[in-house]
Formats: sequence, C-alpha cells, structure tokens
Amino acid sequence: MNLHRRHALFLLPAAALAPQAFAFDLGKALGAAKGAAAAASLSDDDIRAHSSRMAEQMDAQSKIAPAASPYAKRLAALTQSCREDQGLALNYKVYLTPEVNAFALADGSIRFYSGLMDMMTDDEIRYVVGHEIGHVQAGHSKKRMQVAMSSGAMRDAAAAAGGKAAALAQSDLGDLFVKVVRAQHSQSNENEADDYAMQFLSRRQHDRRAAVTALEKLDKMSGGGSSNWLSTHPAPRDRAQRMRSQLA
Repeated sequence: MNLHRRHALFLLPAAALAPQAFAFDLGKALGAAKGAAAAASLSDDDIRAHSSRMAEQMDAQSKIAPAASPYAKRLAALTQSCREDQGLALNYKVYLTPEVNAFALADGSIRFYSGLMDMMTDDEIRYVVGHEIGHVQAGHSKKRMQVAMSSGAMRDAAAAAGGKAAALAQSDLGDLFVKVVRAQHSQSNENEADDYAMQFLSRRQHDRRAAVTALEKLDKMSGGGSSNWLSTHPAPRDRAQRMRSQLA
C-alpha cells in the first residue's frame, strides 16, 4: 500500500457527499493509515513481543516432547553450546509430529518437528538451527511482520491494538503466524540464511558439509525436481550445489 497516495474521496467537495458516507469512508481511511503506521513503526521490542505470543500459541496447540523424551534430550544436547547467537537468546522445543519442518521466531524461539529430526544427523540439525537463526538475524522475520501487519485484516487488527502484542486476538496471532512463518521466503532470503548457517557451523567448529547433505535429503523428499519452487524459493538441489561450492 502506498501511504502517500491520497484517496479520491478527499478530492470531492464535502457538499457532494452524504454525511454518513463521508464519516464511514474517512474512518476507514484513517483506520487503514493508523494500522499501516503501527506496522511500519514496529520496534525490535514490538517484534519480539509479537513473536513470543505466537510461540506461546503454537506451543499450546502442539504436542511438545517432554524433557525426558529422546527428542528433547537429543535437541538439548545438540544446542547446549548454542543458547544465544550474537545477542539473541534462544529457546528450543520439539513438536511431536511426522511433518518435516522447523521454524524460528524473532524472539529466539526455535521449534523442531520430530519428523525432521528423524531424518537428520546431528550436524544437519545444527545446520537447520543456523539457517533459521539466519532469517531472524538478517531481519527477514521483522520485515515479514511489518508487511503482514500493514495489509488487510492484520492492518485493521494492528490499528485496533495500537501495535501492542498483548492486544491482538488469538485469531489475529494465528493469521500473523501463517503470514510470517509459513509464507515462502524469496530466493535471496534463502541464500542469505544458508550463508549465515555456514558461518554458524564454522564458528562452532561443526562439519559444514552437513548443509549440503541436509539439503540433498530434502531434495530427495521433493522428488528431485530441477526447477525452482514457485520461481522464488530455491529448490533444495540448487541450494545444495550452492553450498557445496562454498566448501572448497
């Protein structure tokens, strides 16, 4: 939405408009502007607050591996030396589901699905950690939050809440999660997160080849197609080749 574009309504003489219609349209326009302004002005603290509430909601809706489970113990051991990353405090949980997935939120919440852990080696899991953190550290999560909250119903929710995380309804948080976490990253975003993951592995002296092997496993799951996913999300095969070139 172009915040500088003036609504045609304001170019018409007031006498030509019914009072009720004018009041309705003006209120809608002001609400949209307020919502867009609230989204654009989100601070890092705002982003983390929204992310923390999203994590709480997702945790409540998911079956979390208890601390004594093999999944939780394994992830705790793998991330023992990675409880913060360049000032970002990290916390981890495992969702018990066969789905192959993982995500990170801007507050440092990282969630692994047990289906992904079943198919990954230890260093491959560390690569995924680094990749997800890369999206946060590069500002991709913040940008997505701003874009999501400046459009449609989320814009109206942001206006009503004044940008405050605690004021967003649970349904709004669910919509926000889908738009921020489940939407596809651009090719440049994916490459940037992959590069960060390689640096992440190097700093902690883990095997960087895990980035390649993890992506190759994902490529096999996707059927090994050579075309880019929807032209914007690099196929695992392409990303694996790109990572392999950085090993030399």
